[in-house]
Amino acid sequence: MTLIRSKAPLRIGLAGGGTDVSPYSDIFGGAILNATINLYAHASIDDNVDNEIIFKIENRNIEFRYPVKDYLEPGEGMELITGVYNRIMKEFRLVPRPFNLSVCLDAPPGSGLGSSSTFVVAVLGAFTEWFHLPLGEYDIAWLACDIERNDLGMAGGKQDQYAATFGGINFMEFFNHNKVIVNPLRIKDQILNELSNNIVLYYTETSRLSSEIIKIQQKNVKERVTESVEAMHKLKELAVSMKEAVLTGKLDSIGELLDLSWKYKKMMAGGITNPGIDRIYEAAIKAGATGGKISGAGGGGYMFFYCPGNTRYKVIRTLEQFGGYEQKYEFTKRGLETWTI
Repeated sequence: MTLIRSKAPLRIGLAGGGTDVSPYSDIFGGAILNATINLYAHASIDDNVDNEIIFKIENRNIEFRYPVKDYLEPGEGMELITGVYNRIMKEFRLVPRPFNLSVCLDAPPGSGLGSSSTFVVAVLGAFTEWFHLPLGEYDIAWLACDIERNDLGMAGGKQDQYAATFGGINFMEFFNHNKVIVNPLRIKDQILNELSNNIVLYYTETSRLSSEIIKIQQKNVKERVTESVEAMHKLKELAVSMKEAVLTGKLDSIGELLDLSWKYKKMMAGGITNPGIDRIYEAAIKAGATGGKISGAGGGGYMFFYCPGNTRYKVIRTLEQFGGYEQKYEFTKRGLETWTI
């Protein structure tokens, strides 16, 4: 029996988040600095002897069974998987065959770490290996974007799919006509180690529907809401500044850059913050963090804070009162990986 496996890493958006979302990226061009971490979306495919197609989401205990066809109706919770399957069957004119697909996420949905898009990349990677599809890194990332944004009509940006596919710390540029350039950064190990030591990742024990926040952000750009658009311009500039700080090892400036990013991020759209998030942020700053922000579109999920020196320990103890928890992680240099057993 053939067994196919894939895994794709989740990411932390260090700067520029939101500028990868159309129509802003189409009109003005976007720029983002992000870094993948060792939390993953996993997918496994093996032969099915019962002449069925079976999809399982292991961490949610969801299972759907389908007849062997080239188009599958999406059941509740299976929209992403069936979206990938239906697209590749149509795109590459494949002959359907029975198989089992099991998937699992190391982080909860709505976490702000790009989990949905990373999930799509992992599933697409497994299918690419299974069907021997002629897809390179840019092809997989673009196809994952197109499936989510156009086939499934999900609001969002483009950074997550490219981060999950390429991995590492990347400065990404987004242009009109779906043009994306991924610039991998060569960061010394001692800088990466210090970054992972000083950036505390905190889960608020809440989730959010990012698409609703993103729709407001898109509306603000379309209507040229000055505060929102100017804030996004500033976020793009801060992505460049953050890239320079990381490359040159000027890590003490990262907290200040994150603090500025959080200030401008809140101006993009309503719903990005709330009183609970504000209290967490203020407590972390009082405990010694020099800056931070919410991960992803906002409204809940993960937050992260830059804690210079040994302040991380006091910050972690302080945040315990809010009912969330510190998420252990390390940065990873590898993106999507697939293999056959």
